Amino acid sequence: MIDEFKAHFRGDVLLPGDAGYDEARQIWNAMIDRRPALIVRCTSPEDVVQAVKFARKHDLLVSIRGGGHNIAGNAVCDDGLMIDLSLMKGVKVNPRDRRAMVEPGCTLGDFDAAAQAHGLATPLGINSTTGVAGLTLGGGFGWLSRKYGMTVDNLLSADVVTADGRQVRASETENEDLFWGLRGGGGNFGIVTSFEFQLHPVGPDVLSGLIVFPFDQAKSVITQFAWFTEAMPDELTVWMVTRKAPPLPFLPAEVHGKEVVVLALCYVGEPKEGEKLIAPLRGFGKPLGEHIGVQPYTAWQQAFDPLLTKGARNYWKSHNFSRLSDGAIDTIIEYASKLPSSQCEIFIGTIGGQTGRVAPEAMAYSSRDANYVLNVHGRWESAAEDQRCIAWAREFFAKSQPFASSGAYINFLTQDETDRIAFAYGTTYNRLVELKKKYDPTNFFRMNQNIKPA
Repeated sequence: MIDEFKAHFRGDVLLPGDAGYDEARQIWNAMIDRRPALIVRCTSPEDVVQAVKFARKHDLLVSIRGGGHNIAGNAVCDDGLMIDLSLMKGVKVNPRDRRAMVEPGCTLGDFDAAAQAHGLATPLGINSTTGVAGLTLGGGFGWLSRKYGMTVDNLLSADVVTADGRQVRASETENEDLFWGLRGGGGNFGIVTSFEFQLHPVGPDVLSGLIVFPFDQAKSVITQFAWFTEAMPDELTVWMVTRKAPPLPFLPAEVHGKEVVVLALCYVGEPKEGEKLIAPLRGFGKPLGEHIGVQPYTAWQQAFDPLLTKGARNYWKSHNFSRLSDGAIDTIIEYASKLPSSQCEIFIGTIGGQTGRVAPEAMAYSSRDANYVLNVHGRWESAAEDQRCIAWAREFFAKSQPFASSGAYINFLTQDETDRIAFAYGTTYNRLVELKKKYDPTNFFRMNQNIKPA
């Protein structure tokens, strides 16, 4: 059976015990330790078609790996077929039309490097090792989103292998319903083998960096952050992180390992204008230090990579907020004062701006009233810490829930949050169920934040 498949498959086929098998099944979140019966490493859309047809013929559970960064770990299945797209890393940029064709194995770093060679970019996430495919299919946001929208707002078309093994194109003019669902619907409707994105002039240098405040000033800093971010221009993005200070060279040594409040910022306009706009941030408290300057956009996109390396144990909880109330701020401060590990953090990604100007029903991603996305990022090294760190994240999540708004960011849902999927999609969920019935009536693609076709 497998020998016959291998004879017609151009990529690699890995079985347990084969060289490369264990490496291929490892993903970013070390809490996920699953063993597929078979890993197929695709090199082309035709490989993907063959893999889908083989899995259907033999009734195999299928998981799909792009960058392997998703917190829930759906890239890997036990005892089924893992379709690994990570070798499909091509990026073609058309600078005249400001468009890019991106294969599903690309990371943000791959895409950013190719686009920035022409002074162009599209809104992506904040960790360069994240996969473009998973990020996009769940919505996608980052430093450019206030100016240019969600990642899905910049998706122009997609080539898709459907559950019955067909290759189709989805856009505003072809298979429009599928295109609607791909923009936020996760991996529920097919395997995307090529994404076409709109690009925008960005950089190549941007004003960006960090301002770090002592934790005893958290109430003042976060309250003023909330006011400031409600009125800042779309070109400016400021996020808030509270965590134990890493050993950054611009911070005094005695602060390392102590709780701090960090404002992270990026301005995509003229740097001199940006300097005027960010000046008030320094007055939110008495900073311990700052590191702000004009640097390549690609460098800023990699700035948080050292804190988000592969191989740690991770557990997240997330809320959307339309505004940050006093209750939300007080709860953040309460739980940031009892971080269960040196790597745990609470961050608030500020979106709004252009992300809120798209109608909620325009595509599957519907959380257009989300001006802030809060992520409780539990991260630690050993299984012995699991219970303590997960309990802290869940407790904070429950206590902050009364202050949250509707919806949730599907890419931040963990594997134990299937009960939140309908809530996450909100007004678009029923339409997504109907779409699932049409394109995947047997729920062939179910290793995802699953929309059941019933």
